[in-house]
Amino acid sequence: MASISEEIKQKEFKSAYNKLLVNILFTNSWLNGQHNKLFKQHGLTTQQFNVLRILRGQYPKAASVNLLKDRMIDKMSNVSRIIDKLKAKDLVSRKLCKQDRRQVDVKITQKGLDLLTILDESLNEWEGSLTGITTQEAELASEILDRWRE
Repeated sequence: MASISEEIKQKEFKSAYNKLLVNILFTNSWLNGQHNKLFKQHGLTTQQFNVLRILRGQYPKAASVNLLKDRMIDKMSNVSRIIDKLKAKDLVSRKLCKQDRRQVDVKITQKGLDLLTILDESLNEWEGSLTGITTQEAELASEILDRWRE
């Protein structure tokens, strides 16, 4: 893969921080495109996959809509709409919470779990193809991004 300068045809940046920011934004767009292509083959969006992944982590317990909102990677997602679409595909079930009638409990179905198993294989293959940095460099990059968000 080419450098960020080559990819966007920009020779100079305001600063090293500006170059890093542009690179992160560009790389994020590239990663989203890769994910979208993979999930589209299974009739999902990235946000739908994210909800299923969270629900699998809660399984066999249900999750509230607020819990899903809090754990979403894309905080701008309309979780209620995503749940409706997943329910229409029989990937989740939804029912009123017995303890709080204002709350809705959402649970992943067996069909949803089965789909995630298939996606896990595809994602593992895809992640395995991401070469160019070592495991230690990946951990360091993640730590740096965590610090930057502080």
